[in-house]
Amino acid sequence: MSHLMLDEIRIDVVRKKMKNIRLTIYPSTGKIRLSVPKRTSEKMIQSFLKSKLDWIKKHSQSVVNQNNKVLNFETGENHSFLGKNYPLEIIEIQGREKVKFEDNIIYLFVNEGSTIELRQKLLVKWYRKQLEAILPEMIAYWESVMHVKVEEWRIKSMKTKWGTCNITKKRIWLNLELIKKTKEQLEYVVVHEMVHLFEKYHNKRFYDLMTLYLPNWKEIRKQLNQIV
Repeated sequence: MSHLMLDEIRIDVVRKKMKNIRLTIYPSTGKIRLSVPKRTSEKMIQSFLKSKLDWIKKHSQSVVNQNNKVLNFETGENHSFLGKNYPLEIIEIQGREKVKFEDNIIYLFVNEGSTIELRQKLLVKWYRKQLEAILPEMIAYWESVMHVKVEEWRIKSMKTKWGTCNITKKRIWLNLELIKKTKEQLEYVVVHEMVHLFEKYHNKRFYDLMTLYLPNWKEIRKQLNQIV
C-alpha cells in the first residue's frame, strides 16, 4: 500500500487483482482508500482522484460531523439497532444491570451512579449477544445454498472492514458494528466472506459468484457503505 496527498487530503492507494477502480471512505475512521488494478498508471490515478475531489471533500466532512457526535448514553439519545434508530432510556435500579428492547425503545437498567463507560460496555455486550443470536441460522442457511462449510465464525470490532475470511481454517470474522445495520446488509457481508472460501481474490470469478447468490449485492454494498 502507498499513499498520496490531494489538496491536503491523504488517500491510501492499493494495487490489487481487480477490474475496476474503487474509491472508499470508511465511515468509522474517515480513512480514504483507492483500490486500483495493478497496472493502473500514476497519471490515471491522479486524473481519477481530481475528478472526484469535490465528492471526497463532501463525504469526508460528513464523516467528521458524524464521528464528532458525542454519545453520553443518556435518556433521549438515539442508538442504532438492525438498521433503525431507537431512543435510549436509562432506568436506575438496585440489582443486576441489563438491557431490554421493548416497544421500540432500548432500555438500560443500571445502578445509581453508573458511568458512561459502564453504560457503553453494557450496551456493547447486548449488541454482541443479539448478533450471536442471528448469525447461526443465517450462516447455516447459506452453507446449504452454497454447499460450503464455515468451520468457525467470530465477532470483533474492526476499524476498516465489515468482515474477513481465513480461507485455510474456513473461519470468518464479522464486525460487531453490523448489528446496527439491516439484516440484508449483514447477510451481504456473510455471503461475501463465504464466497471467499471459493475464491481468495476480488476478481471476476468472485463477483460472478456474488451475483449468482445475491443478484442485488452491489446495491446492498452501496447502502452499507453510504455516509449519511
